[in-house]
Amino acid sequence: MSLGGLISSSGGGNSGGGRARVVAEIAPHAPSFMPSGTIAHPRFHPSSPIPNSMQISSSALSLSIQKMDGHGELGFAENFDPVIIGRLRDDEYESRSGSDNFEGASGDDQDGGGGGGDQRPRKKKYHRHTPNQIQELENFFKECPHPDEKQRSELSRRLSLETKQVKFWFQNRRTQMKTQLERHENIILRQENDKLRAENGVIKDAMSNPVCNNCGGPAIPGQISFEEHQLRIENARLKDELNRICTLANKFLGRPISSLGNASSGLELGVGRTGMGGMNAVGADLPLGLDLGDGISSSSPMMPLVKTCSGMMGNEVPFERSMYIDLALAAMDELVKMAQVDSPLWIKSSDGTDILNLEEYRAFSCIGMKPSSFVTEATRDTCVVILNSLALVETLMDANRWAEMFQCLVARASTINMISNGMDGTRNGALQVMHAELQMLSPLIPVRPLKFLRFCKQHAEGVWAVVDVSLDINQEGSNTNPFWNCRRLPSGCIVQDMPNNCSKVTWIEHTEYDENVVHPLFRQSLRSGMGFGAHRWLATLQRQFESLAFLISSANSSEDHSGIGVNGKKSMLKLAQRMVDNFCAGISASSVRKWDKLCFENVSEDTRVMARKSMNDPGEPPGIVLSVATTVWVPVSRHRVFEFLRDEQFRKEWDILSSNVPMQRIVQIAKGQGGANGVSLLRANETNANDSNMLILQETWTDPSGSLVVYAPVDTESINVVMRGGDSAYVALLPSGFAILPGGPPGYEVVKSEGNGSDGSNGCLLTVAFQILVSSLPTAKINMESVETVSTLISCTIQKIKSSLQAA
Repeated sequence: MSLGGLISSSGGGNSGGGRARVVAEIAPHAPSFMPSGTIAHPRFHPSSPIPNSMQISSSALSLSIQKMDGHGELGFAENFDPVIIGRLRDDEYESRSGSDNFEGASGDDQDGGGGGGDQRPRKKKYHRHTPNQIQELENFFKECPHPDEKQRSELSRRLSLETKQVKFWFQNRRTQMKTQLERHENIILRQENDKLRAENGVIKDAMSNPVCNNCGGPAIPGQISFEEHQLRIENARLKDELNRICTLANKFLGRPISSLGNASSGLELGVGRTGMGGMNAVGADLPLGLDLGDGISSSSPMMPLVKTCSGMMGNEVPFERSMYIDLALAAMDELVKMAQVDSPLWIKSSDGTDILNLEEYRAFSCIGMKPSSFVTEATRDTCVVILNSLALVETLMDANRWAEMFQCLVARASTINMISNGMDGTRNGALQVMHAELQMLSPLIPVRPLKFLRFCKQHAEGVWAVVDVSLDINQEGSNTNPFWNCRRLPSGCIVQDMPNNCSKVTWIEHTEYDENVVHPLFRQSLRSGMGFGAHRWLATLQRQFESLAFLISSANSSEDHSGIGVNGKKSMLKLAQRMVDNFCAGISASSVRKWDKLCFENVSEDTRVMARKSMNDPGEPPGIVLSVATTVWVPVSRHRVFEFLRDEQFRKEWDILSSNVPMQRIVQIAKGQGGANGVSLLRANETNANDSNMLILQETWTDPSGSLVVYAPVDTESINVVMRGGDSAYVALLPSGFAILPGGPPGYEVVKSEGNGSDGSNGCLLTVAFQILVSSLPTAKINMESVETVSTLISCTIQKIKSSLQAA
């Protein structure tokens, strides 16, 4: 329907029918500036009585309609109801479509074509709704602005109006409300615009006439506001970070960062297979005959970084991850340089060991300066192990397997953040944040807690490197930081495949620690590396793999006379492993078990007394467990002390609890040649039936780094289940034993161990530790009498050992 057709058919600009059609069609689209007289409005009489229903409805809707002028124009008060406005907006489309079908005025139509001679249509007279009709329509409009056909019919019947009249009244009323709403919004927007224009003018005046914030006078050129100063600092920091990331990317990819194009929002940094921060210059002649070949300069796909997990480093940001990668690259570069055979970083000592040249090291190292109270412990060693490089790398990158491999060195280990899993399904490029507690089997040496990065990289076919470096390596420490008593500088190993499924391992240990927390008896030994040095890690590694190879070969051999099946051996070895773990935890006081340290006046300062409650643990008897440990120097060779303590024939000479009864070995599971390394089961050699129910499980081992003898009483019924392949986790035991370490008092010269484990005649450090159940009630209290009893037991045992060995 066109507007032109409606106008031509109206017969004049003042014809009622035509004007009504035009108004109905253009009303929904009328702009806000259209005069109100364009649309016919129903008049509202405030003096008319208002029904209660309308008063309640008006109060609920908060809609205030008032008479603005004599033309009946309606206006909105400040608080109009948003509910009815929302309903009007929702019905806008339908209201417009209804107006398009408008065909008639809201009043009573008069006949337009009379029988007059001039055929002029007579002017139509509009019918004004009564105040009662308007009141009823208003009331209904407030409840339902857009009635349906049934509701319109009901209204027309009740108000004596035509259905079209009701329909057109609601259309016009909605249009009127919409116009008033738009006018109200325009007023608000105009006020906001004026306010912003005024603020803009004030800001321009302030910029043209700057004022000093301190004195209020005109600002001197060159002065800037505090906010601008902070922005400039932040901008400088971001620029520095961008430059550092670009340099880091150059190391990763081997080409300028500009060749990468546009970086995506989820930035993924890549670590190349070989281009690790200057490694090309030193890789050609890697240490001890390791040949990296051409792989040192080859390129490889990027290593994508994965998101971090929850834990101690819980919510890492990309900036911190890039710092970790940068630190790992520098540590790997340093490890490779330190592993070279002819590196000027090492000086040969009189006994053939390597000593770190600290002046040369500080000249090239990127690590921060050593704290004034710290001392340096740096060692390097090499050996051949019976395992290929891939299997060894997998063991080192798994925290649980690593702790199990170095059982007496690593008290506890866990991975707290996996930054990268590696690429191509291998450990190449794997980077993770780890927490570990390193221990030495003596109560006089505190546990070394470490939080460090472990990074693995394949340099060539069959050549791998694994490096560790502390995370707080370049930070200022404090005494409140539990990780600050020791920091691990770039340390680790380089593994190269050898024939016959063997690997050549070059191990480097470099640590700085606070010597004030170390007992004077161990200070010289720790500096020489006898406690945490490279040769101790390698000696443990060799012993473990030799034991594993021996157990595999003996299982396939017909010469096994232990009389225990394969499953029984596994259960026995697992039980012995748990026994050694508990023994080490009772000496070092690591966080594996919650120990409470006790102090008594009558107990020597060199003796550590601890207690804990054992509850709901099937592997221990319930009650209060007391642990007492001490370390003494014995002027007898370590090899002689070990052979004396492990031999069951001499046990009655030092074991007070054996009541001078000789012991008999009834089961032996060898873990190496000669019988020194193995697990055995001992029984009292007597016919007394009352004592036949108790056996002694014992494990012994020795290597160039030290020796161990651990034992625990077990009942016959439980051990029989274990030897048949049963679960060993339910066997309750409390271990005791001895740790024999090379070393001596101040002035003692450490002698490197011989291949047979002999240390000459310079003596050894003997640690004695007992764990005893003092009460089967977890609520019991430990008294001084129990502590004195165990301390006396240790003193008598040490005295008997010295007397038997004729030591002074």
